[in-house]
Amino acid sequence: MLPENGRPAADVLAEIDRLTEADLPVRGGKVTAYVYDTGLPEVHETAARAYLRMLEVNGLDPTAFPSIVELERQVVGAVAQRLGGDAATPGIFTSGGTESIMLAVKAARDARPVEGGRPQLVVPVTAHPAFHKAAHYLGLEPVAVPVDPATFRADPAAAAAAITDRTVLVVVSAPSYPQGVVDPVAEIAAAAAARGVPCHVDACVGGWLLPWMREAGAAVPPFDLSVPGVTSLSCDLHKYGYAPKGASVLLFADEAMRRRAYFASADWPGYTVINATVQSSKGAGPLGGAWATMQALGASGYRALAADALRATRRLIDGVASIPGLRVLGSPDAALVAVAAEPPLDVFVLSDEARRRGWFIQPQLSYAGIPANVHLTLTGVSLAGVDELLKVLAESAGAARAAGAPQVPDGLVEALLALDLDTVDDAGFAGLLASVGVSLNGGGQPDMAVVNTVLDALPPRTREALLVRFLSVLYRPSSTGSAG
Repeated sequence: MLPENGRPAADVLAEIDRLTEADLPVRGGKVTAYVYDTGLPEVHETAARAYLRMLEVNGLDPTAFPSIVELERQVVGAVAQRLGGDAATPGIFTSGGTESIMLAVKAARDARPVEGGRPQLVVPVTAHPAFHKAAHYLGLEPVAVPVDPATFRADPAAAAAAITDRTVLVVVSAPSYPQGVVDPVAEIAAAAAARGVPCHVDACVGGWLLPWMREAGAAVPPFDLSVPGVTSLSCDLHKYGYAPKGASVLLFADEAMRRRAYFASADWPGYTVINATVQSSKGAGPLGGAWATMQALGASGYRALAADALRATRRLIDGVASIPGLRVLGSPDAALVAVAAEPPLDVFVLSDEARRRGWFIQPQLSYAGIPANVHLTLTGVSLAGVDELLKVLAESAGAARAAGAPQVPDGLVEALLALDLDTVDDAGFAGLLASVGVSLNGGGQPDMAVVNTVLDALPPRTREALLVRFLSVLYRPSSTGSAG
């Protein structure tokens, strides 16, 4: 709550430290999702200092703050030169992959007006939900296409068959997040180009990793702007660029398409609005932090980090093969690995057991024939801890096998399917969560095996509705405040 009088800086910062005590650690590599660690404190410190230098600079008006124009040109140009373009390739610096994807979809929609129905977006089932979010916000109809059940790569024939006169954009991933595999970009982009349809490569997670892995000896298939038919590409720098959060680049094959991503309005009596991104006012801290990180690491730094991530990934894949009941899904092209389990070993219990041992391993629900699994994102710091990770996986697998499947209350899945959530307020839903052992009042990291098992048994639309309610309960106002 807002105090009547200002508090001393030391007091304020001490409370921040207290509040973050239960957070997952952002350094050390034991959180295999959400955070990306170089293991180089001096690089992170340089980025943090640059972030603060640019904190109060407003990206709303680049004519008022020319520094942001020069920094963005340098960042976008450096990314383009590694991803099939050059220093003159048009691009936009955004707040993250979702915003990059949103703008790519907007540009494609505006470039191809559709008559007689909603514009369509062709996406593999493994494409990031940000495309469905963009479709929801921008009024498009997503058309999902299957992936190969063994390789988890998008099916080129199915993608080509899904293109209609209403298709404004075809999507491929490099790699897709769930299994870390690169879609057949060349084949699908060619099919899109044959119909005159743009093709976007979602390289948010891998765009700033795959080129360096290729230099380290990995067999990386073609995926960038050099591939004929690819018209745009997104690449996050707060992932394998190791920049502070809020940093992504959207590249376009031509400047006309980039202009389609912009928004301008002079239809009011105030200042004229022209935005390159979804945000209007925005701090320049992420841009400064991204630029500083890239300068601090340089090509040799990224090359070394990618080589370490590649070695860690190969060691993890080989090690998982020796753990009874576990198997890697597909053949990852990047440093992202999905591990499934054979009954009676349950992957959701495995995830909880790993968390008890100090490691966060992200659970992924089953979907479209792809089994439930746990996902691991390996970074530059992972090589030093991969042997410990394999030990934890083996111990957690043994504990999960001994514990057996999660015990779901009888009739709960059926009751949730029949439940009208509009009749349940947040307090009632909190009680429902408590009935399956999830309390949001005690802080810390709760066991989630039962919850994930229940969600896994439900159709996606029901999962979504329940997750919305979960978020609503999580953020419901507290009756007490910590400051006063």
